[in-house]
Amino acid sequence: MSAKLIVALDADELKAAEELVDVLISKVKIFKVGSQLFTAAGPEVLEMIRQKGAEVFLDLKFHDIPNTVARAVEAACRHNPLLLTVHTLGASRMLAAAVEGRNKAGTETKILGVTILTSMDKGQLEEIGLSASVNEEVLCLANMAKGVGLDGVVASPQEVGILRQATGEDFIIATPGVRPVRPLQDDQRRTMQAKEAVLAGANYLVVGRPITQNADPLAAAEKMIEEIEDASGA
Repeated sequence: MSAKLIVALDADELKAAEELVDVLISKVKIFKVGSQLFTAAGPEVLEMIRQKGAEVFLDLKFHDIPNTVARAVEAACRHNPLLLTVHTLGASRMLAAAVEGRNKAGTETKILGVTILTSMDKGQLEEIGLSASVNEEVLCLANMAKGVGLDGVVASPQEVGILRQATGEDFIIATPGVRPVRPLQDDQRRTMQAKEAVLAGANYLVVGRPITQNADPLAAAEKMIEEIEDASGA
């Protein structure tokens, strides 16, 4: 599949999210709803996005005991998001329970496992007792996720190449941390430009602040889409 842009709606309320969707909907067809917006607006924001003709990436990173995650995934899938995240650090039993929850809901939602957050680096991994390199940890978590039936993973663009080689062409890789040529100074550590991420094998590029905080969000989205399409056709 060719790479697609997902815009992260990191808004504080439904109205602000809807205004962003209205600005971008002519070009952007998938929007990410994370814990900030979902906590503020609840399922209503998912229905708003779908009513406007776009798909939802519900990024709640479920991480709990297997039974709780299975029930949470089943409940989330009733809203029929295109993509839904769980956290791979919950380990294989929890991930398998997430797949069971999706299957019980009877939807075609794709379950993605979040590997190592793009805000983390080697030093922060060591703080929580993980001694391997970032690449090694991400690859281990991705292989585990694939082994129990997840549809793909979320990883930084810097790991996309090794993941694509290890997991094959059918495994979905969604990557945040994609930045324009002049990146924002923010909390993302492991970043890459859009073209590089696509060429490495990413299926979805998740972009927030470089678009939503731009003076002209639609123009910023159009430029990112052009970069993605150029790389996809390369």
